[in-house]
Amino acid sequence: MIPFYQCKEWRQLRVQALERDNYECQECKRRGKYRRGKNVHHIKEVKDRPDLALTLENLETLCIQCHNEIHDKRLKKDKRKPFVNEERW
Repeated sequence: MIPFYQCKEWRQLRVQALERDNYECQECKRRGKYRRGKNVHHIKEVKDRPDLALTLENLETLCIQCHNEIHDKRLKKDKRKPFVNEERW
């Protein structure tokens, strides 16, 4: 079985999200700044909403810094065992 972040459907949808967002970090944009985005982030996380994993409306382009900040905040809020993903996206 092919890991999710390596499957053809994800790779194609990822490019669609990047193109839709003009390769711009959407979080920086909300703050009135500009930074090039390389990460495609699931707004509602895959572990919580696997049904939205391949839904374009659930994706946004983020820069690496914003992506890390969002996940760090969620880990601090979430008292459960942190989600560990061996895949590198």
